[in-house]
Amino acid sequence: MDSFPSRGRIYRSCGCRDEKRKQLGTRCPKLAEDQAHGSWGYSVDLPSPDKKRDTRRRIGFADYDEAEQALERVLQAERTGVFEEPKMSVSDYLTQWLAMREKVLRPTTFANYSENVHNDLLPVFGTMKLRDLRARHIDAWIHAQLEAGRGPMIAYRVGATLRTALNAAVKSRQMVYNPALYAVIPRPTSAERLCWSPAQAAAFLRHNAASHADPLADLYEVMIGTGLRRGEVLGLHWADVHLMDRTLFVRWTLTAVTTTTSTWDRPRPRPAATGSASTPASPPPSTDRPTSTAPSSPREPPWKGWCSPATTAPRCARSGSWTSCADVPPRSACPRSAW
Repeated sequence: MDSFPSRGRIYRSCGCRDEKRKQLGTRCPKLAEDQAHGSWGYSVDLPSPDKKRDTRRRIGFADYDEAEQALERVLQAERTGVFEEPKMSVSDYLTQWLAMREKVLRPTTFANYSENVHNDLLPVFGTMKLRDLRARHIDAWIHAQLEAGRGPMIAYRVGATLRTALNAAVKSRQMVYNPALYAVIPRPTSAERLCWSPAQAAAFLRHNAASHADPLADLYEVMIGTGLRRGEVLGLHWADVHLMDRTLFVRWTLTAVTTTTSTWDRPRPRPAATGSASTPASPPPSTDRPTSTAPSSPREPPWKGWCSPATTAPRCARSGSWTSCADVPPRSACPRSAW
């Protein structure tokens, strides 16, 4: 920071008024008599897009040096395009950031960000000035959390929320750099997950049906057979399920926002599968992602009717839940039908 700003002026002023109730400002005679009277301020002309004069004035500083430093910050912001608001606290910034992101984030993501901000970040950093936040403060907080027995994943998620918020401050030119960029601990590695073999999956389904009569047995079979996520299989609508074509479309996912609140959301696209050189490139992910349990028979035209969850009329003996179909398809459309 330069010792002497190249532009602007620094002055002392007060709020005294004359007999006409007009503020004296720098003309007050008490300023020359009493060095503690009034306060220091600065004034500087800044560039304006409309070529008109744009003067910034700030007053209320305790001494000359404090006003000089404030003026230099303004001129430095003009040179670099980054202005660090001296009075903005971490609490003010994070609250504003959450309000701006609420409409563009997924409900679950926003709920997690909000919980991390209000439960962890604001109680610790909320009163600090945003421009005074340093990596050492974040390092000390993370170390204290781990020493207190909190899990590394929790510390990582809270730190990642702060890093994301401060990235937005850097992009909007409110901070020169992100102090959380290197302070956040690396994401802890997850334990390796072992996938069932087809024989193990079949043994689970047989045991579940024979020993427990679980009403969710069919749901488990659909998940195992299609690879659908839990929210995707819970978000299936009958209009997206084509039993006779053995095809379903994933258009919705049921997402838990809190322990008592859930919402409908669009599914996330699957990562592209890796294939051989002769495999054609995968099309770009779309919102409607078809999942087939088996290819349709080329000898049978696709059935265009509908099915409801009723238990009347012809139904498939395999599950007891494929039922009451309008424009009943031919018997061969359901190889295990009991009609």
